[in-house]
Amino acid sequence: MTGRNTPSTAVDLVLDDPKTDLAVLRVKDPKGASFPALSFADSDQLEVGDLVLAIGNPFGVGQTVTSGIVSALARTGVESDNYEFFIQTDAAINPGNSGGALVDLSGHLVGINTAIVSRSGGSVGIGFAIPANMAKLVAETGIAGGALVRPWFGARMQAVTADLADSLGLGQARGALISELAPGGPAQQAGFQDGDVILSVDGFAIEQPSAFDFRLATKPVGATADIKFFRGGKTQDKVVTLVAPPDGGKPVTVSGNTRFSGTTVETVTAAVAQELGLPYDARAVVVRKVEAGSPADDMGLRAGDLILSLNGQNTADAETFGKLANDRPRSWSVVLQRGGRTIRAEVSG
Repeated sequence: MTGRNTPSTAVDLVLDDPKTDLAVLRVKDPKGASFPALSFADSDQLEVGDLVLAIGNPFGVGQTVTSGIVSALARTGVESDNYEFFIQTDAAINPGNSGGALVDLSGHLVGINTAIVSRSGGSVGIGFAIPANMAKLVAETGIAGGALVRPWFGARMQAVTADLADSLGLGQARGALISELAPGGPAQQAGFQDGDVILSVDGFAIEQPSAFDFRLATKPVGATADIKFFRGGKTQDKVVTLVAPPDGGKPVTVSGNTRFSGTTVETVTAAVAQELGLPYDARAVVVRKVEAGSPADDMGLRAGDLILSLNGQNTADAETFGKLANDRPRSWSVVLQRGGRTIRAEVSG
């Protein structure tokens, strides 16, 4: 498995996981060769100050090993579209190290190097790695040949400030406060309420919402999670069976002789709405991809656009959009949302 900036080689892409920026690759023709492999360490056992080695190909100079320590754990604010729970290290990581291994002194994989903070473009001792426990789930799913489906809890959360902690009687600012529940979602069905503060998952302390997201994302659908939470001045405990997000059907890619050719859309379910920061009852399709140079690209559609209707007909699911987009009217009346703004456009057929 590797980061996205891997040079093109004779491999098949088995699994691509944008949420972690990881992929699983299979060598097409190994020509009888066998490849040594690192074993995964339990990244939850890492501690600040542990010695680690970063392996990679910085600036294309060739395979390089650098040493350092674990500077911090559970770092956030690094890559907003990723699970924010990074290992920070001062082992030198430079451009070209992305996708390389971060190993402990026993030679076990503790992380995958993924990002740096730098004003010059080179290492200043602030590097980040994806924890091995997250990488392991991606690897095992790719090897098994299945689709990567992560559990969905069905609740929006916010950090607990000192003022909130005082008002709730929590004592100190910690945990993830449930601010909204998806109607009929897993959290509501399990008996959680607005205002509950999640304190731990399977014994791991939850200091912020990103920590809760990470803990669920490293567990398979069907597993259970022991969730400790605070409500009404008391600490309570629930064991929750983790479920998949609601099925909105497969994404639909429009092709053929239509102005929307080159567009891939997905139905906005409650889980997708949460991901996009929309109300849980949003009804639309979201543009996931627009092929460069396609008619849809020429028309000005962008990834992230929410398409609400075509020629006055609601596009509440991807299948409906696909059928409407293949009509041949003289002109199109398109209603979409972009960056929180509703846009109405008339486009020739």
